[in-house]
Amino acid sequence: MATAQVSVIGSGVEHEQRAEEVGTTIGIVPGETRAGANAWTDHVVVTGIGHGRNLAVVASGDAVIAVGGRYGTLAEIGFALTLGRTVVVLEPGWEVDGTLRAATPEQAVELALQPTA
Repeated sequence: MATAQVSVIGSGVEHEQRAEEVGTTIGIVPGETRAGANAWTDHVVVTGIGHGRNLAVVASGDAVIAVGGRYGTLAEIGFALTLGRTVVVLEPGWEVDGTLRAATPEQAVELALQPTA
């Protein structure tokens, strides 16, 4: 059986360490160089497609964890829900119908990896 893959979305320097706590990170950046990745990224995928990369980010995960974020994160949550992905918002975060909420990074991962009915 394949290992589950979780997409972590969000933005804001204040959230980077909490996002890194969920595991190995692959940054899918909107620009044309790896320079857009933050220090917590283990591997970088350069897309050169701007905000269009948001769909690639959420479609790559079996579930999605949202950590902080702004309007781009809200768009990614919408894409993820449209694709039928489980979405977990790590507190504090966007209030969106259809998402689960977690108080800690560990709880967010646990909820994201629960089998769906």
